Amino acid sequence: MSPVCPGAVPADEELARGLVAGDDDCLAAAYHRWSALVHALARRSLGDTGEAEDVTQQVFLGVWRGRHGYRSERGAVGAWIVGIARRRIADALSARTRRAGLVTSAGTALALADHPGRAHPEAALDRILIRAELARLPAPQRQVLHLAFYEDLTQTRIAELTGLPLGTVKSHTRRALRRLRSRLDDEFRPGPPLITHHYT
Repeated sequence: MSPVCPGAVPADEELARGLVAGDDDCLAAAYHRWSALVHALARRSLGDTGEAEDVTQQVFLGVWRGRHGYRSERGAVGAWIVGIARRRIADALSARTRRAGLVTSAGTALALADHPGRAHPEAALDRILIRAELARLPAPQRQVLHLAFYEDLTQTRIAELTGLPLGTVKSHTRRALRRLRSRLDDEFRPGPPLITHHYT
C-alpha cells in the first residue's frame, strides 16, 4: 500500500485509514492537526502547562498503540482522539488526587507527631514509617520531599534552591510520592499486625 499522508493534507477519513494501517506519517499528521486541541483541553482541566504537555504525549502514544481499535462507524477520528484525551486527563486528575491525599496524610501524621499533647497514639508510628520510607528514596527525590514537607517550600522555590529545573523537581515529586504511596499501601494492607501490644 502506498503511503497516504506524505506530501499531502489528507482528509480525516484518509488519515484514519493510514493511521490504522500503521503509516507513521499519518500519526505525525494527526499530531499536527489535533495536538493543539488536546493540549488546550488538558491545560484547561489541569491548570499546568507541563502536565498538559505530558498528557498530550500520552494521548498520541495511546492513539498509535490503540489505532487498531478505531472504528469509523462509531465516529470521526478527531472525536476518537478527543475521547482518548478526556480519559488521559481524568487519569491525570485522579493521580493528582492520590498524590494530594498522600501529602495530606503524611503532613498530618508529621504535624501530630510534632505536637505530642494533641497527637493520636498512632502518630508516632506514622512518623517512624514515613521517615523510614523517606530514607529509602533516591537522594534527589528525598531532598525534594524534605524541602516540601519540612521546610514548607513551593516547587518553584525548591528549584531555585537546588538549581534543578522546575520540571525535574515536579518529576522527582511525582515519582517519590508514587513510591511512598506504594510502600505505605504495603505497610497498611490488612495482614498480621506490625506491633502487638500486651496490656497487664
